[in-house]
Amino acid sequence: MSQPHAARRRRLLTQIGDGVVLLPTAPEAVRNADCHYPYRADSHFLYLTGFAEPEAVLLLDGRSGKSILFCRERNPEMEIWEGFRHGPDGAREVFGFDEAYALSEMAARIPELLIDRSQLWWPLGDDEAFDRRVNTWLEAVRAQARSGARPPSHYGDLRVLLDEMRMVKDEDEIALLRRAGEISAAGHVQAMRAARPGMHEYQLEAELLHAFVSRGARYQAYESIVAAGANACTLHYVANDAGISDGELVLIDAGCELQGYAGDITRTFPANGRFSGPQRDVYEVVLAAELAGIDAVKPGAAWHAPGDAALRVLAQGMLDLGLLSGTLDGVIESGAYRRFYMHGVGHMIGLDVHDVGQRKLHGQWRSYQPGMCTTIEPGLYIRPADDVPAAFHNIGVRIEDDVLVTADGNEVYTAAAPKTIAEIEALMRGE
Repeated sequence: MSQPHAARRRRLLTQIGDGVVLLPTAPEAVRNADCHYPYRADSHFLYLTGFAEPEAVLLLDGRSGKSILFCRERNPEMEIWEGFRHGPDGAREVFGFDEAYALSEMAARIPELLIDRSQLWWPLGDDEAFDRRVNTWLEAVRAQARSGARPPSHYGDLRVLLDEMRMVKDEDEIALLRRAGEISAAGHVQAMRAARPGMHEYQLEAELLHAFVSRGARYQAYESIVAAGANACTLHYVANDAGISDGELVLIDAGCELQGYAGDITRTFPANGRFSGPQRDVYEVVLAAELAGIDAVKPGAAWHAPGDAALRVLAQGMLDLGLLSGTLDGVIESGAYRRFYMHGVGHMIGLDVHDVGQRKLHGQWRSYQPGMCTTIEPGLYIRPADDVPAAFHNIGVRIEDDVLVTADGNEVYTAAAPKTIAEIEALMRGE
C-alpha cells in the first residue's frame, strides 16, 4: 500500500524546496444524535498517504525529505467500541512514513519544524479550525524571535500543487479506476436485467447497491440517480421513489467507490425491454454524440474538443427531430440547443467523482495527456411544450462512460455496461 503513496510524497517534496507541507484529513461528521456519517478521508490526504483513519495530519519536511504522520494512539478501550487503530508505530510500518507520532505531540514538534523555512504549504482557507491551529504553531515560532527563530515568509495553498499532480493518474490509480469501472458496470447490468414495469425506482437502486457491495465496493461514489419517465429530465434527480410504468425509459446515473476511487456511468433503457420509435430516435442521437465525444479524447487534443464534437451531433439531431429549427451553426451560436442539452460533456474523474484540476492554463485550454481520465456524458432532456412534438414529451436520455487517455488514443474502461440499442434489448430479453 505504501509504495505508490510514498512516491507521490516524494514528487511533492521536489516542488517545495526547504518548505513544509501540512495536510489534515477530513473531520468526522455527525449524522444525528451520537451517530456519524460513514467516515471518508480527505481525497488529497488519501492520495498522499492511503491512511483512512480520522484525526490525522501529514507533515512533509522539504529540508530532510521526511514524511511524518501525526495520528491517534492505540486505545484498547476505544477499539472495543470503534474498531482497530494503527497508532503511530503501526502507521509508520504499514504506510511507509519516516516518522509517526501521537496527535498530542503536534504542539511541540511542528513549530520546531517551521523555524527558518522559506515556505509553508497547507489547504489555505479550507478548514477554519485547522487554519487557527496553523496560526498557533506560527505564533509559537514568532515567540522565539529574540533567539533568532523566523517563521516561513511564503504561504501557499497546497491544493494548487496537488490538484495538478492528481490530473495525471499513475499505474496504481489506473488499476483502481478500471476496477471501479468494472464494478459500476456490473451494477448497471444487474439493474437492467431486473427492471420491469410496475417496480419502483428504489428497487433498481437496491440492485445497484447489491452489485457494488457484493464485489467489495461498499460505498457509492455519489448518490445514485434512478429516474423513470419524466424524472429523467431532472438532471440531479435523487428521490428514487416513483413507480416505473410500461413504455417509460429509465435513466440510471450511478457508480461505486473503490478504495476512494470513483466510477461514474449513465445508461438509459426501456422499462419493458424495448425502445419505442421516438425513444429510439432520441437515443441514437445521444449515442452518436457520445461516440463522437469519445473519439475526440486523445493525447494532444484540446480539453474542449470532445464537447465541441458531441455538441455538433446533438444540435444536428435536435434539428432532425424537429425540436429546433434553423441551421446547425445558428443553433450552436445562439445557444438554442441549451433548452434540451444544458450541461457540459464531461468532467475529470479519480479520487473525486468530479475530480480536481484546471482545464485551462493561463486562459488557454490545456491538452489531454496519457493518464488523464474524463467522463463523456451527452444527453437530451425533452420536457413537454406546445412547440415540442408530443411523441418526444418527457423523454430524457443520457449516456456516460469513463475514458482513460492512453499513449495512442483512449480506453473506455466502463464499456462492459451495454449501450447500443441492440445490446440493451438483448440483455433485457435474457440473452
